[in-house]
Amino acid sequence: MDNDDDQVVKKFMYMNRKAPYGTIYALESLEVVLIAAAFDQDVSLVFADDGVYQLTNSQSTDDIGMKNFSPTYSALGDYDIKKIYIEKESLDERGLTLEDLQALTYEDEDDDWAEKDSIHLVSREELAEVIDQQDVVFSF
Repeated sequence: MDNDDDQVVKKFMYMNRKAPYGTIYALESLEVVLIAAAFDQDVSLVFADDGVYQLTNSQSTDDIGMKNFSPTYSALGDYDIKKIYIEKESLDERGLTLEDLQALTYEDEDDDWAEKDSIHLVSREELAEVIDQQDVVFSF
């Protein structure tokens, strides 16, 4: 019989490489991430390639007739998701900067609930190292 104290927490990384609309990948990834975090999994997110568009400010879906789910990203900190990696080269290739993205934060209970930035800007080389440290990697 398994004892809860013996459970090993695995590191789960979710890689987002697709634009937010036009396919179901971005929304599905977000839903899976929130479910995993609700079950106390060690979750991290990567936004690379066209996936960086998922976090852009002031998205409007009025002209395409789809629900804008981008405000949901602001809830990630409430689910204790504080490891969000943005690939610098993907931003550069698309003419974007961190200022073009939503500010994603979490409250650090170990620092008197101070609000801290969840986003980590990393190079492709640094991202490869982070990926190597994961137990499971899902790509969307």
